[in-house]
Amino acid sequence: MANYKKTGTALIHGGIYGDKVTGAVNTPIYQTSTYEQHGLGENTGWEYSRTGNPTRAALEALIAELEGGTAGFAFGSGMAAITAVLTLFKTGDKVIISSNVYGGTFRVLDKVFKNFDLSYEIVDTSDLALLERSITPDVKAILVESPANPLLTITDLAAVAKIAKNNGILSIVDNTFMTPYLQRPIELGVDIVIHSATKYLGGHSDLVARLLLEKNTVLAERLAFIQNATGGVLGPFDSFLLIRGIKTLGVRLDRHVENAEKAAAFLKNHKAVKKVYYPGLPDAQGYEINKRQAKNGGAMISFELDERHNIRRFFKALKLIALAESLGGVESLVCHPASMTHASIPKDVRDKVGITDGLIRLSIGIEDIEDLLADLEQAIAESEE
Repeated sequence: MANYKKTGTALIHGGIYGDKVTGAVNTPIYQTSTYEQHGLGENTGWEYSRTGNPTRAALEALIAELEGGTAGFAFGSGMAAITAVLTLFKTGDKVIISSNVYGGTFRVLDKVFKNFDLSYEIVDTSDLALLERSITPDVKAILVESPANPLLTITDLAAVAKIAKNNGILSIVDNTFMTPYLQRPIELGVDIVIHSATKYLGGHSDLVARLLLEKNTVLAERLAFIQNATGGVLGPFDSFLLIRGIKTLGVRLDRHVENAEKAAAFLKNHKAVKKVYYPGLPDAQGYEINKRQAKNGGAMISFELDERHNIRRFFKALKLIALAESLGGVESLVCHPASMTHASIPKDVRDKVGITDGLIRLSIGIEDIEDLLADLEQAIAESEE
């Protein structure tokens, strides 16, 4: 039995901790493709690294413990994990997705799985009455982001899990923006949780990975089969890097959030900013729900400048904050969702859900907040026309 109760300690000591053979406090990198067998049908529990690798197994056990799931699965990219989840369904099924969801999730449904007659419907999942009305006999799952990307829309996860259960369908939550340090959807009744581990879990912009976990043994067996059969697994070195990144997740996120709260207040009070999206602001959509289901508002902010400012000039003027895809690294990043992360979503759909051409998404890093605010201030000034 573990000698700890808190998530901050589990980040460091959870899962398969260390190496019992040598006493190493870090799980070794088992950089091998195959394993010698003692005889026919006789092995040490390891056969081939697509099926299982000790470094990856340690990572999968860690994320399962952190989220309170039955089993964890590490994939080589976010879309590999999303694809694995979607292969749980069959021709004629439908998946409901949040109205502002990651562009890659929309793209794989719209351009790939549509070819196999797996359909989707975009629904504002923060409107629970609308969500319930949208469930038809062909709907087999609800896939939610909360906070959603990029408008930070909050959905009541416990309510979604209950609606899904009452209708005999799966509830799936992308918990990338919050991580298990700030929000634990499985404790709220959700069936499957996914993370883009490239982001906060890794935390250093040096790997691409996705973690997937669930709370149902039957689902775990199906997903284990899919992971092995399709083979989009995470390699041992990246698994090692991810375990290392997770060890500092708590202290990093504490600083990320501290900075984000100050940046959100700065933008909220800035005369050039007409709209701020941040769940930690008391007047934000879903503030009370987020307060109930998450530790705080996280470290992602989206905002819009008023009509007197040119966003191209704003991006060009930034000197410290990098214009780049992705989020959740120690360095602050900014992006333009309409032409970057959500460019694969048709403009009429983007406009309908509020992902305007003027929207700016900001991933607040752990730099000194005074330097970040100074960079934002000078870039906003430079963008004025």
